[in-house]
Amino acid sequence: MSSKNKQNISTFSSNVLPRHVAIIMDGNRRWANTRGKLRIVGHKAGLDAARRAVNFAINYKLDALTLYAFSSENWKRPSGEIKSLMQLFSHALNKEIHTLHKNNIKLRIIGDINKFTVELQKNIKNSEQLTAKNNGLTLNIAANYGGRWDIIQGVKQLATQVQKGMLNPNQINEDTLCKCVCMNELAPVDLVIRTGGEYRISNFLLWQIAYAELFFTDVLWPDFNDMIFKNALNTFTKRERRFGSNASA
Repeated sequence: MSSKNKQNISTFSSNVLPRHVAIIMDGNRRWANTRGKLRIVGHKAGLDAARRAVNFAINYKLDALTLYAFSSENWKRPSGEIKSLMQLFSHALNKEIHTLHKNNIKLRIIGDINKFTVELQKNIKNSEQLTAKNNGLTLNIAANYGGRWDIIQGVKQLATQVQKGMLNPNQINEDTLCKCVCMNELAPVDLVIRTGGEYRISNFLLWQIAYAELFFTDVLWPDFNDMIFKNALNTFTKRERRFGSNASA
């Protein structure tokens, strides 16, 4: 769905809102290019948009918000851009973590963080530990994350259990694998939003979004705002979710 025909929405019924929203934040580099600016300027503007999205999620009392910040495929970008992104990520953690903690937000970083510098890994672990007991919004940042990686690391966990005699292969089903993928303790993703005018999932949460509703907008991520977020929620409330059943929801 596109974000055309935006509506001015002020209130929603809490029982029809998504509990868990995931966003593919696309368009930072194009936003910068159209303004004749360096790519890192676009990424910094994207960070501002992420702050707005977090505040929106808090105001609308969502259970969880998952933001796709850096995919496992993004390492193919120019080395200078990657270095700037890692510096921005580290700076954002140091700057924002106390504000997140003050607002009772639980921060989780999902993805393979082993490829990051030791310093960044330490910042991630300290940030997660600081907010671990918070019970407000759960904010998941997908960094060096890929949906296929997620499923494979889950399969490896099951294989290890089988190898140790803790699990019979015949016992492996959707439930056992579900317990091994990222965010298994959270509500399933209800709504996926993608900005930037692209209509693909890009290896994001392949397991977790099996029955999620999808919302696409041409707006580049730095320009994403509350009106567009509201429109996405409004579109979600009008969907008939059947979860594979022929019966009306």
